[in-house]
Amino acid sequence: MSYFARVPEVEPLSRSFFARDVLEVAPALLGCLLVNAGVTLRLTEVEAYAGEKGDPGSHAFRGQTPRTAVMFGPAGHLYVYFTYGMHFCANVVTGSDGFASAVLLRAGEVVAGHDLAAARRPGIRERDWARGPARLTVTMGLGRPDNGADLCGPAAEPRINAPLTPIDAATIRTGPRVGVSGPGGDGTAYPWRFWLDGEPTVSAYRPGVVRKRAR
Repeated sequence: MSYFARVPEVEPLSRSFFARDVLEVAPALLGCLLVNAGVTLRLTEVEAYAGEKGDPGSHAFRGQTPRTAVMFGPAGHLYVYFTYGMHFCANVVTGSDGFASAVLLRAGEVVAGHDLAAARRPGIRERDWARGPARLTVTMGLGRPDNGADLCGPAAEPRINAPLTPIDAATIRTGPRVGVSGPGGDGTAYPWRFWLDGEPTVSAYRPGVVRKRAR
């Protein structure tokens, strides 16, 4: 792993970076730096979700609801949702206004703010601090109040900065999304999970399981 006492500041990614097709934005986010509440995270794993544009794995597949309204634009905002009654997950809104799409921030490596990250994840080994989307939000201090947050602009927080060094495209891998059941979990039709090969912070793949309703 790489360790930095201080990560050099660069301009946050522009609105135009996010206002593209979700399948362009997702792999381009790998290596970028998520900054919030005193911690900086280098993104190593993401997943793309294309909303009502034929993606049954997306929250917005059946149209807009109060929960998914942020996903419908504008791009460059954070969509944070609560899942399984216990976890928050953070997504970056992409594409054009009115058409829902977003990139789930799945995992990353803490490169600054180690003391704060350790305090938020007591007793957890460093590799696992943000190894998974729910762990990522805890480590980064993200939660419900951040839903709809604007990631763009020099004073934005949370924000996403460009990588410190370019990512070699040959190191990017793709595959099925983690924990997505039904048609959206088909890795042939939706190989929309992107990660950096060889990174220990990338989460383990687990297929989705259809949950039976309690009687």
